[in-house]
Amino acid sequence: MKRGPELDGFQRKQLRKLAHSLRPAVAVGEAGVTAGVIGAIDVALGDHELIKVRLRQPEDKRATAAKLAQAVGAALCGLVGHTVILYRPDRKEPRIEIPTRGQ
Repeated sequence: MKRGPELDGFQRKQLRKLAHSLRPAVAVGEAGVTAGVIGAIDVALGDHELIKVRLRQPEDKRATAAKLAQAVGAALCGLVGHTVILYRPDRKEPRIEIPTRGQ
């Protein structure tokens, strides 16, 4: 179990805004959350930092979204319909600048 970055509401809102134009990088199929899905999300986050994941008919989309975020150590920025928005900054060189209070 990895812990994602702690974000305030205004920071999650900014990331959702940045994610608006993105297409889902990973799709969770009928098999649900598998090791392959988690691996694909991990790679996509390493490449892009901010991604969308499309869920296909989940039983509990909120629980699935939280499970995905926790499995890859990402922050859950939002859940819009069946699309999950995840953020995990690059450890060495973060490319997305997160606003702080006063900016």
